[in-house]
Amino acid sequence: MPFTIVHQDISQIKVDAIVNAANTELKMGGGVCGVIFKKAGAEKLQAACDRLAPIKTGEAVITPAFDLAAKYIIHAAGPIYKNYDKDQSEKLLRLTYTNSLKLALENRCESIAFPLISSGIYGYPKEEALRVAISAIKDFLIDHDLYVILTIFDKTTFSISQQLVGEIESYIDENYFVGIVEESGRSDYLESMILSEPADSDALDDELPIYSDKVTIAAETINLTSYLDEPFSRMLLRLIDDRGMTDVEVYKRANIDRRLFSRIRTNEDYRPSKQTAIALAIGLKLSLEETEEFLKRAGYALSNALIFDVIIKYFIEKKKYDIFEINQVLFKYDQQLLGGH
Repeated sequence: MPFTIVHQDISQIKVDAIVNAANTELKMGGGVCGVIFKKAGAEKLQAACDRLAPIKTGEAVITPAFDLAAKYIIHAAGPIYKNYDKDQSEKLLRLTYTNSLKLALENRCESIAFPLISSGIYGYPKEEALRVAISAIKDFLIDHDLYVILTIFDKTTFSISQQLVGEIESYIDENYFVGIVEESGRSDYLESMILSEPADSDALDDELPIYSDKVTIAAETINLTSYLDEPFSRMLLRLIDDRGMTDVEVYKRANIDRRLFSRIRTNEDYRPSKQTAIALAIGLKLSLEETEEFLKRAGYALSNALIFDVIIKYFIEKKKYDIFEINQVLFKYDQQLLGGH
């Protein structure tokens, strides 16, 4: 199941479990921890925590969420950052995320939301804390199904290499044309659909990414135009087979929910949202030409009049198919992210 990063108050997210960045004594603290306690009902939550305290750094325990929208609160004790022992700090921080994820699955949770653990008063540098969080979550999701949200309050935390920023900005300057829609290879109907979302887009399809680099792609380019009447769902399944991939590889690389993928797979009339179709094209590692043909089956096209589309074209032209990296850039430009629940 997918992994997404949002700019949102964790206490308001409707998931099965939210994670509280706790102290080892499980006492009500300040910041996000204080907000969670207050909104859950401080006295009730503290009483539940007192029965479980203390815990060790890296450990996690679970309580009811009481008055919050979530079912549970997972209290995870992240490490205090030690600049002189970075390896141990990273090991403990990864353990904190992994233990929280395991605890969520043990309690039959299907969704969980994290703050950026240890990045506040515990002093973990935000960029490093983000890198460790993403790495730990992605590694866990390779073998497990769980919808994971990482909440970020400071968008500057979402760092991108200066080289990549420069390349993307140059590409946007050269290719982004406000109010102009490219016409080559598109029907009037398709052009009229570029900015619209389908009426039957799945509610699961809002917004990272799992990635196996062990995918072998056939050297020859597949002739997509030889299947002119092929519906989107059938084309998707054919491309998966042609490229020697599995369904799981594709929907995880595309950061797509397993249930959503199943609905696309079993319904030839299913029309995905534009973001889902693009995510699947990324998961399949299609070329730009192949992506254009693939999108046409769902009634969409890429336009140089949309920043979102120009960014997608940059990554496909450069053969960069890591959805997390793509979502980093989309996040920076305040665009909707690919994949998701």
